[in-house]
This record gives sequence, C-alpha cells and structure tokens, in this order.
Amino acid sequence: MNKSRVVLSGIIISLLVSSALFAGLMADETQKAKPKVQESNKLESFKKLRRVMAIVEENYVDELSFDEIVDKAIDGLLSNLDAHSNYLNKKKFDDLRANTDGEFGGIGITVGLKDGALTIIAPIDGTPGDKAGLKSGDVILRVNDKSTIDMSIDDAVNLMRGAPRTKVELTIVRKGESKPLVFSIVRDIIKVDSVKVRKIEGSNFAYVRISSFDKNVVRNVVSELKQLGKVEGIVLDLRNNPGGVLDQAVDLSRLFIKSGVIVTQKGRAKGENIEYKAKSAPYADLPVVVLINGGSASASEIVAGALQDHKRAVLIGEQTFGKGSVQTVMQLDQNEGLKLTTAKYYLPSGRTIQAVGITPDIVIYPGAAPENENNFSIKESDLKRHLQGELDKINVPNAKAKTENEDKKTITNAMIQQDIQLKSAIDVLRAWNVIGANPKSKGGK
Repeated sequence: MNKSRVVLSGIIISLLVSSALFAGLMADETQKAKPKVQESNKLESFKKLRRVMAIVEENYVDELSFDEIVDKAIDGLLSNLDAHSNYLNKKKFDDLRANTDGEFGGIGITVGLKDGALTIIAPIDGTPGDKAGLKSGDVILRVNDKSTIDMSIDDAVNLMRGAPRTKVELTIVRKGESKPLVFSIVRDIIKVDSVKVRKIEGSNFAYVRISSFDKNVVRNVVSELKQLGKVEGIVLDLRNNPGGVLDQAVDLSRLFIKSGVIVTQKGRAKGENIEYKAKSAPYADLPVVVLINGGSASASEIVAGALQDHKRAVLIGEQTFGKGSVQTVMQLDQNEGLKLTTAKYYLPSGRTIQAVGITPDIVIYPGAAPENENNFSIKESDLKRHLQGELDKINVPNAKAKTENEDKKTITNAMIQQDIQLKSAIDVLRAWNVIGANPKSKGGK
C-alpha cells in the first residue's frame, strides 16, 4: 500500500492506492476497532440500512438508481462525522487532484468551518480574493444564489472554483459591519509564490514571508537567506498562512530547533501515531519573532507552536485559527474515495491545536503604526537625502525603476510604519540584540 502524505489548504491528505481498502475497512478493521460488538448485531444493523435504502428506492418522489442511493448514504454517513470527513465522488476526486497539482481556477481563499459557519481562514497573497478585500474571519453566507448553511466545505469550494475570467459572487458577514457585504470576484488561475525573503531596511534582520507550505518552502527559505549574507535576526511572517505540506512545516521548524519533539500526530490506528523530532539546526542561535493571526492555520500553527514551546521565538499578533486534525484520503477505485479524519496534532508540550489555536506571547492587533503628526521639522540629513534624490532623477534616467527594484528586495521604513505588527516584531529583535538574549532550544545546550 503506497502512501504519500501532504497538507492541502490546511488539510493533510494521504493517498492510499489500494482498491481493496474499503472492503478491508468494512470487515477486518471494524472488528478490530470494536471487538465487543457481536457479529449478529452488525448484521441486524446492515439489514436495517438495506431496508431503508429499499424503501427510498421504491417510494422516493424522484426516481433514483440504487447506485445514487448508495452514494448519498455514504455521503451522509461521512458528513455527519465532522466538518472535514466526506465522500469523494468522481467530480470531487478530480477537483482534489487538480488542487494537489497546485494550479486551478478560483479566487484564492482557504475556508473552514468555525462555530458551524463557513469561514475564510485566509486569502492567499495576490489572488483575486485577496485583491477584492476578503479577510480572515469573514463568514461566507452565500455563494452566488446558494446558501452555505449546512453546506459541506468541499461543496462550497467547488462552487467557488471555475474557469478563469468567470465571476462568482460571495455574500459575506463581517464582524463590525451592520449588514452583509457582497463581493463580485473574477476567477483566475491560482499560482502561489509561497516564499518571500527580504532584508529589513536599516538593519541586518531578514523578513521571511511564507504564505503557504508547498513542497519547496524550506529549500527556498535557506537559499534566499544565504543570498542576504549576514543575518542577525528573523521576522517569520505566517499571517494568513492556511497550511501546506506537513514535512515542510516540520523541516522549517528544524532550522531553528536543535533537539526535541516538534509535533506529534495521534490517531486510533497505530500507523497514524507519528512523532516528528528536531535535527541539527543551522539557525539555532538566531533570534526569531513569528507573526501570526486568525488566518494562520494547520501547518503554520505547528511551526508557531513548536517554536513557542521550545522558547525559540517570540510570537506576536492574534490568536490562530485552530485547525489541528488530520484527514486521510482513502481511494476506493480510480475515480472515488473517502476523506476521513484519522488523527490530531499535538505540540511538544502536549497541548492540542484543534479548535484552540495558538495564543501569541504579545497580542498586537493590525493597523498602521502611530506617528507624531505635529512633527514638521526637517533634519539636515533628510534634506541632503532629498536633494540627492532630485539630482539622481536628473543624472540617471532609470533612477525610478532602480529604486522600485531595490524596494522589492527590501522591507522599507515606509512599509514598516504601515504595519504595527511588523514594526513590533522588529522592535523585539532590536531589544533582543541590545540585551544579548539568545534563547536556546530545549536540550540544545
């Protein structure tokens, strides 16, 4: 039985390519799971199910084939277990494959169920949903003309996906707004540039933005950090990061944690009990500040939680989403499968992420940094810099293009002033360097 394990949009997916799995689950595994249940009781329960299906086949107002009734029975069973378990018919299975390939037509948001409501975990950077102004925590009330009440996550996702350059309309309930908001969004091909590493102006600090955990995250982070040269501290921005590949989340944590457990996965089946441990950490002594918010979920919560438990980072921002369950996709045949919750994540301290999330060490709400509006004085150095800039415009025809190109490689002071959470993170790094505080990972002495 071949297995490959990934996390997609905050959900771990394991493809178990064995067409005989379902039969085994119904027989051997069920017996192992509940040895006290008498075989006769099972047979009576199956007879009841068969009678109900026969009644539906004969008497339901619309004629249904027996195959359709079976599919609906399986779908109802799984959707009643939890928000993330469900039956994957051919269309849903094809959509899952498209999602795994990393390119699809949609609006670029990750959704989950929170308090029973279809909630946006995070918009993906630079996508139509992000540009339209959708925010983490927005509740989706309708997709086009269809209500999302009692709608499964996968059904809602399928409605929002579609061909590029087509429109989808979302009706949103947002905290602080007196009435629902309506967004008309044009779909596009969703391609995610998951890693951005920039130098922070006026310092030797690096800004590392990870928007999702794809299969190349750690390799790109290490490569780009090396290109920056000397680095004295890192701001790791995991805001609005809905998750990604589990192995990448673990390996990113290993860059900063020398030894000990990073995350533990626990389920009923022995094969679902996995402990991921730290290895040699190239940045074990480097100060790290992590930015998180309500859009940080799943794999990003694992990273933030592991760094917090090992006292390897200061966490700044807001409470994370709280997605700590593992979904396994079990393939029935070439075109169908089941997605079933099979395990939960536990952080090094033993605490769970599921429905709880990660609490930052320093709570900072988003917004611009306050400035002294009454300060109109211009320093001599500022004036000289301004005059030099005017000369550059005369002497160098492409000075503007050059400046814009440099800004793309640098987090400027102007950008920092517009982001109080980022400014607070940089301030913590500056204080860290002043007092010489370099926390070691547990067991790393």
